Amino acid sequence: MRYEIIHRTIYKYQEPISVGHHLARLAPKNEGRQTLLWHGLDIDPAPSTMAGHTDYFGNRVLFFALHGSHKELVVTAHSRVIVNDPVIPDPLTTPAWETLRDGVRADVLTPDAEAGEFSFPSPFIRPDAVFAKYALTSFIPGRAVLAAAIELNSRMFRDFKFDPKATDVATPILEAFKLRRGVCQDFAQIYIACLRSIGLPVRYVSGYLETLPPPGKPKMVGADASHAWVSVWCGSEHGWVDLDPTNNCLPAARHISVAIGRDFGDVSPLRGVVYGSGEQELKVQVDVKPMPELKLVEATQEKAEDTKP
Repeated sequence: MRYEIIHRTIYKYQEPISVGHHLARLAPKNEGRQTLLWHGLDIDPAPSTMAGHTDYFGNRVLFFALHGSHKELVVTAHSRVIVNDPVIPDPLTTPAWETLRDGVRADVLTPDAEAGEFSFPSPFIRPDAVFAKYALTSFIPGRAVLAAAIELNSRMFRDFKFDPKATDVATPILEAFKLRRGVCQDFAQIYIACLRSIGLPVRYVSGYLETLPPPGKPKMVGADASHAWVSVWCGSEHGWVDLDPTNNCLPAARHISVAIGRDFGDVSPLRGVVYGSGEQELKVQVDVKPMPELKLVEATQEKAEDTKP
């Protein structure tokens, strides 16, 4: 699938801001099953300084600074990508989860041990016995890791309710777990806490999900939003496999990845520090539009009719 993505972030400040330093992670990934065709940022007011780099997790990051009084900041990211369906391994061919758990803590450098950095606690996600207990209902002894991960994905979808009013970005995951309610960020971080609590590596993935309108209804501009899911390590033979507990699916061509990390703190689309006073208002608009597939047109060459002199 080919997509055009417009992600607009608007900050309105009650009082003028004199200095603002910001980090943007808004460029879709250009690796694996996904190809980034084009990406650009429009920032208003224009920054006095900009510098790009790639962070520890391989995400593209843009730093920009604003020096000068302003009461509004508008950041519009415009991207075009091609996304293909992933190759999903047979869940039963993946290693037993206990074998993988032991392998990621090996004292020699192997692909499993390298992935093991995602099995440790992170600032937003702390392992806990309650998460381990919930996970072990699916991760029974000897079970293939992907088979267990898929069952946990489905069980969370059944047990938890998507409720945008139940939590906010600062809600601790243990509280969201007890509520059994939240948004995609909560679903992803609770899932990660469950697996890390039994010693398995799992990553947080941020991106976009192309949503389809009801039959017969036009697609509404701005109907889409940033999304979050997880990526579970399934051994060196199979690598990372994505799962979406919010939608009970394995992400495919409708999931567009932007950044990976240990938790939301590593992948926040736009964050920063401003110098000023008063309240601020945040508004985010995301539109994911499928683009027509390019068709190859075969040129034909007419052969001139031979003529006799």
